[in-house]
Amino acid sequence: MNESRPAAQLYLVPTPIGNLEDITLRAIRILSQVDTILAEDTRQTGILLKHLEIQKPLQSYHIFNEHKVLTGLIQRLEKGEQMALVSDAGTPAISDPGFLLVREALQHGIRLECLPGPTALVPALVNSGFPTDKFVFEGFLPHKKGKQTRLKFLAEETRSIILYESPHRVIKTLQGLAEFMGGERLASVSRELTKMHEETQTDTLDALITYFQNQKIRGEFVIVIKGKEA
Repeated sequence: MNESRPAAQLYLVPTPIGNLEDITLRAIRILSQVDTILAEDTRQTGILLKHLEIQKPLQSYHIFNEHKVLTGLIQRLEKGEQMALVSDAGTPAISDPGFLLVREALQHGIRLECLPGPTALVPALVNSGFPTDKFVFEGFLPHKKGKQTRLKFLAEETRSIILYESPHRVIKTLQGLAEFMGGERLASVSRELTKMHEETQTDTLDALITYFQNQKIRGEFVIVIKGKEA
């Protein structure tokens, strides 16, 4: 640790996306020293902390309460309390709660620090074999309103495109991609990254639709689509 650097008051701490070994020594140290850990799901984070033999107060911070608790958290941080923000898996604020707290903390002059660590989009992109020098991360597509407009826009994108998707919507999303980009567009679908049943399938969108229609859909998905040929 660089002792000449002032300690932060708010730490954003990435957590493993599956394999519990994928946590840094620095992340373990920060989680051990803060006063409070803000967790998307306290039960999920509790399992990780038990594995790491860390006992710290947990407070829920998720998409349904982040506006309500924001002011109180900022006031506590201003009084000197140290907090760590974690999501269920991966890096906070990347398709998970965190942006509002970071923005508000910066506006109030609160020192914060984001640790490097796990995120599902990078291994999925590398596994795809598609160009990695330039890419666009879209996170989750809109569920209903605006989804077709977004797909139409992405159909013209020449960079590799990365999407997150849930198991019960992955086939419908692949079908939408095929509708707007053509069934012959190449794509790569990764699921259960870093876990025992990790799988990556790379093929045309039409072939991927057929494959997953004949599988038990489980786990969280990352879809990487090859960009449109310039």
